Amino acid sequence: MDRMVNTAIPLDELRRRARTIAVVFTDCDGVLTDGSVYYDRQGESMLRFSRRDGMGVERLRAQSIEVAILTRETSPIVEHRAAKLSTRLFAGVKDKRAAFPALLREMYAQVEACAFIGDDVNDLDLLRYVTSMGGLSGAPADARPEVRDAVLFVTEAPGGEGAFREFAEWILQLRGATS
Repeated sequence: MDRMVNTAIPLDELRRRARTIAVVFTDCDGVLTDGSVYYDRQGESMLRFSRRDGMGVERLRAQSIEVAILTRETSPIVEHRAAKLSTRLFAGVKDKRAAFPALLREMYAQVEACAFIGDDVNDLDLLRYVTSMGGLSGAPADARPEVRDAVLFVTEAPGGEGAFREFAEWILQLRGATS
């Protein structure tokens, strides 16, 4: 399961970072979903989410770690999923890196106490920033190559197939909180 890309950071440092995590931010499309949108004849769209990822949210919450969905899209479907998971939702965020300081203030969090998992080029600036400031970063197995190269952890699962759960378990494992 552990496919750390950035081996330049010692395991002790990763463990230290994991112990400080208070909020895990996740992209939606490509992380919580497979990145596909399904339309029917009436033009209504559907997204498919993994219940395994929902359990990852619960397991983080059990360790007093909040989860927030940070997405470029606005969708009633994502709103419903965020409500079901009791997570914060920041939707319609075009420039995630530029918006991040305000989101941190709203969450009463420091950047070094955050983790972020994303999958595409619009996530790169924030992934790099979180990592450089002492947080943790991840990407699904099917993320863009440049994203996989920029993060600390790449999951074995693709987006929408339990990638968030793997990222959550990695953080919990580093904290020594798995079982």
